[in-house]
Amino acid sequence: MENRRVLISGLGIGGPTLAFWLKRYGFSPTIVEIAPAPRRGGYMIDFWGVGYDVAERMRLIPHLREAGYKIDEVRLVNAKNRKVGRIAGDLFRSALGDNFLSILRGDLAYAIYREIEGGTPVLFGDEIVSLFEDENGVEARFRRNPPARFDLVIGADGLHSGVRRIVFGPDASFERPLGYWTASFTMRRYRHRNEGAYTSYSEPGRQIARYALRDGRTAFFFCWTDKGEPAPRHHDIAAERAALRKAFDGAGWEWPEIETGIDSADDLYLDSVSQVKAPAWSKGRVALLGDAACCPSLLAGQGAAFAMAGAYLLAGELAKSGGVYSAAYARYEEIFRPFVEKKQLGAVNFAEQFAPKTALSLWLRNLSTRLLAIPLIGQWLMHGMVGDDLPVPNYRQYERVMA
Repeated sequence: MENRRVLISGLGIGGPTLAFWLKRYGFSPTIVEIAPAPRRGGYMIDFWGVGYDVAERMRLIPHLREAGYKIDEVRLVNAKNRKVGRIAGDLFRSALGDNFLSILRGDLAYAIYREIEGGTPVLFGDEIVSLFEDENGVEARFRRNPPARFDLVIGADGLHSGVRRIVFGPDASFERPLGYWTASFTMRRYRHRNEGAYTSYSEPGRQIARYALRDGRTAFFFCWTDKGEPAPRHHDIAAERAALRKAFDGAGWEWPEIETGIDSADDLYLDSVSQVKAPAWSKGRVALLGDAACCPSLLAGQGAAFAMAGAYLLAGELAKSGGVYSAAYARYEEIFRPFVEKKQLGAVNFAEQFAPKTALSLWLRNLSTRLLAIPLIGQWLMHGMVGDDLPVPNYRQYERVMA
């Protein structure tokens, strides 16, 4: 085995999954994470498909079901809170053979982190500022920690990847905006609950959704069309709060009550809805993973699953090649890229379902949910939307460290 020392940037979904499998195969991963501690909470995601398969192989499913939520229905309502459409939660579960769950993104990340905690070094509150590759490895320089050498570097640091920017080029060369923005935050003691229902209100060009969480919290998710407004500076919380208020100024339903929670929210997330299209996922000893390589967009719903599947494939191919990174990187991309590109294409068409731009398209979206209520038609349509066609290889023969 060669090239065992691997630096991973990002403690989201893909980073700790990659570390888990690399340890299994005898590598020595280290993770660098800009946040001071593991993140919790975040927005709700539906988790299924290739990511679910990987989580099963990590024996995570019981933990994820305990941390997750059972969504009984997606309830579409009008300004008077009257139901105008509905998708039953059992429709997702039946189409996927019950291999489906809903969970906060941060809670999924934390469950994976717990599997590597104590066994993989994590440099919290730091980030890579430069990388220098030579024939023997890569020197990484950090903002706070002293420089260190590694054999390989993996950028698993999200849509706005620092590793991608350093090694491959500026964000604008890879990010493809889809014409929408999203935001989320949580609030305590919000008086409207609707336990078990993902309740969604839409006006032309914007959507508000909420779902009840444990401990008396409610999570809110927002989506709206990009009207060409200047983008708030990333991590400028005051500018992000102002942007969310402006986007939903004058909105109906429960917006006046929801707006009161913006200033006190300490978990506000706001970003553009974008895909990442990278001509290559590796360059020399450096490779990209998850959203950094192939973000399908937040609205596609499978970013976490792609990150886990990609991490499993990348680690497995590195083990299979004996650490010969050029062969492993090429095979990882050969297996995964066609699958991802097909999913990305579908995600572009799916985005408008969240925030239809006209009253007519909104009416048609709501009406279409009635087709899903017809048993055979609903199952056929749902299977077409959520079905995956990527057989996940088995790399068990290469495991050296048993959990």
